[in-house]
Amino acid sequence: MILVLVALIVALLLALRRFWPPSAQRTLPPAPLDILRERFARGEIDKDEYEERRRILTDQGDGA
Repeated sequence: MILVLVALIVALLLALRRFWPPSAQRTLPPAPLDILRERFARGEIDKDEYEERRRILTDQGDGA
């Protein structure tokens, strides 16, 4: 009797696992440079503003 109960629980867990969205499919938010590239491609910012913001984002220098 206990084996049947355990088998039912295992079967239920396997069925739920199949339909539950795996954590690996969660999407990460876009990187700041990706957002900047998209805004430039859409024409929201001009070349000078794009280059300035890209320089700020990629600057590995002294900073504050």
